[in-house]
Order: sequence, then structure tokens, then C-alpha cells
Amino acid sequence: MTSAAVGAPGAGRRPVSGTVVAVYGAAALLTAAGLGSTLWHGLADPRIALAFGVLIAVGELARWGAPPGEREPAPVAAAGALAYALLGENAGQPVGHGVLQTVTVVLTAGLAGAVPHVARGRGPALDHMVRRVLTVGFAAFCFQPLYDSAGLRERFGAGPGYAMLLLLLLALTALCDAVLAALVLRARTRHPFGPLLRDELRALLHIGSAVCATGAVIALGVAVAGLWALPVFCVPLLLTQLSFRRYAAVRTTYRQTIASLARATEIAGYTPQGHARRVAELSLAVGRELGLSGPELTVLEYAALMHDIGQLSLVDPVPDGATALLPVAEQRRIALLGGAVVRQTGVPAAVAVVVERQADPYREQPMSARIVRAVNAYDDLAGECATASGPLSALERLRLGTAHDYQPEVVESLARVLSRGRSGPWSDGVTHG
Repeated sequence: MTSAAVGAPGAGRRPVSGTVVAVYGAAALLTAAGLGSTLWHGLADPRIALAFGVLIAVGELARWGAPPGEREPAPVAAAGALAYALLGENAGQPVGHGVLQTVTVVLTAGLAGAVPHVARGRGPALDHMVRRVLTVGFAAFCFQPLYDSAGLRERFGAGPGYAMLLLLLLALTALCDAVLAALVLRARTRHPFGPLLRDELRALLHIGSAVCATGAVIALGVAVAGLWALPVFCVPLLLTQLSFRRYAAVRTTYRQTIASLARATEIAGYTPQGHARRVAELSLAVGRELGLSGPELTVLEYAALMHDIGQLSLVDPVPDGATALLPVAEQRRIALLGGAVVRQTGVPAAVAVVVERQADPYREQPMSARIVRAVNAYDDLAGECATASGPLSALERLRLGTAHDYQPEVVESLARVLSRGRSGPWSDGVTHG
């Protein structure tokens, strides 16, 4: 299934939350029960277990490394695991691997396929493996007892009703995975649960739907044609995975290009080193706090990286690049210059709108522009008074400007993000309330 890893930038080490402990504890108990049962009773249908285990391991081997904060796609492994959980027959003959053996085979094969990645220091996140165990266990627990009952076979047979049942179980499993992912991210980052769950559900509409459909098709194909159906039905998903890998590479290159453009002001000496990166990281944290969705966060990140690019058009640099300290008319002129530059770079027009409207009254700005303006001002003001009280003074000055310049909700969200352990860029260990 999908996986996401996001968090407040620069957050310090936090105590492990009860939600994470509960999720990991449930996965550990299920794993222990599966391993114990399989060792005690032995493998049922070992040939089928080996075939699906090889498929899952190959799927994990085909996983590509994702940058921090991105999903780690392994669609073939996920589809194979779901198909094994929902497998009732092999070439017309009933199978009897059960729930606990399903968990054992899926976990063992997943770990075997992840070994080369771990050796290179690019192994899948532990959260991903924990959720794989729980979601596959959920699917098997919902399906295996039902299929073992004679009433299910008599009622659904092998027709459309049976296929619809598999799709329904897969939809419930996908929802379970999305809820688990959002709960763990909520516990780790303290971002609002609703937007996190919305992003997970949105991801299901893309490669997640292909994974679920392929899992159902594999289970149905093996039930009729036997294990030869495994390689046949995995080819389309492998091709999809290759397409996604190319898309991810293009997107990574695109982001690197924007980051390089954003550093132009630092290289030219117009802004302090790391200013654009700090504003982008903190803006993303505030955006998540305020419930922005994935596409909105992308626009926010690009705009925050390029928010000062208009300074390249100035003859005389702004002292320390602190545009928040300039008169409003000068701020607006630099913002409009920046928007004009951004429109020539080929990035989405929404990014240029955010950049060129930074200096407008906040009631006239889109939400992303409100966030960038407040965070940029915080970084400028904290740098102006680089003392132990600098970040606190910067926040107070932002609060004083909430009547016209900064949206109060954005300023308070910024304060909450900072209070969770992200100290100001100009001081260490300072928390804000």
C-alpha cells in the first residue's frame, strides 16, 4: 500500500506516542503469533507459499528509493501480499494457509526482498513494514474465515458476486491502511488527522487502486488457472511501476531545479545562506498544521523557495535580504518582480501568484501567500535580533501585525509548530508558546 513520511522540519527527538506503541505492539503480537503457529504446524501448501513469497520478495527488490517525505512505492509486493491474503483456491482446489501463515509468508518475503536495500542504507521504513503486516492480517482475517464456511461458496460461487466480494474486502483493507498511516503520522508530527487521512485516501485513487485491482485479479486468476497466473497478471503492474519511477525521477529533477534557482539570491549575496530552505521547510510545517492538501503543499513549497527571487532585479541589495523590514510599497515592487521572474521559469502559475501577492493585505491573499509572508517575516525578524530572545521577539512582532499584515491563524499555527521543538533559525533550544 502507500506510505508517507512527513514531519515538522528540524523537529527534535520526541517521546514515542501511545498510538505508535499500540500500532507497533499489535504488529509484533500478530507477527509472533504467525511465526509461532507456522513453526508449530508447518507450512500448508508450501508450493503456493513459495510462489507468492518469491513474488513479494521480487516486488520488494523492485522498490525504488524515495526522497525524504515521499512515498516508497512497492506495488508488486503489495498486490502479491493482498492476493495471498484473499486466495481461496488454486486451480479449483481449496487452499488452507489461513490468517497466521499469510502474515508469516508476507513478512518473511518482504524482509528477504528488503535485505539488499538495507545493505545499501535505503531500506523501507519500519512504519511501512508494520502497516503491511497489519493490513494483510486484516484482509486475511476478513476473508479466510468467510471462505472456509460452506455458505460463502454456495452463495457467491465463482461468478461476479465473488469478484465483487473481493473488491469490497480490498476497499476495506485500503481504508484500514490509510487510517493506520494517518494515525501514525498524526502521532509523530501532531498535524491534523483529517488532512493526513485525505492525502492517504487521495493516493489510493492513483497507484493504490491499481494495487487493489491487481490483487483481486491475481487471486481470481490463480483460483482458475493456478500459479501460472502470477507472472501474467503482474506484468501490467510492473509496467505501471516503471512509469511511476520515470515520473518520480522527472519530479525530483524539477524540484532540484527550483531549489537551484532559489539559491541564486544567496549566491549573489542578496539573502542569507539557507534562508529560502528555512522558509520552505517551516512553511510546509505550518501548511500541514493548517490542513493544506498535497497539491497545495507542493505550490506552497515552490513559492516559499522562490519568494525572494525578485531581489535579483534590484540594483542595491536589501540589507541582509530582510524584505519584511522594508516599506510596503517596496515589498510589493519586489514581489511583483519576483512573480514576473517565476512566470518565466515554467512552474505552475499558482506559484507565481503566491510570490507576487506576498505584500498584499492578508485578507486579499491566498492561504499559501499568507503562510509564506508570515514565515519569511519570522525568519527576517529573528535574524535581525539574533539573541536568545530573538525568536520570541519575532513572534511578538508578528502578533502585533495581525490587524493588517499577517493572518492571526497563520501566526498561531507558526507558534505551535515552533513550540513542538523546532527552535528558531537564529537560536538553539528556544521554545515558543
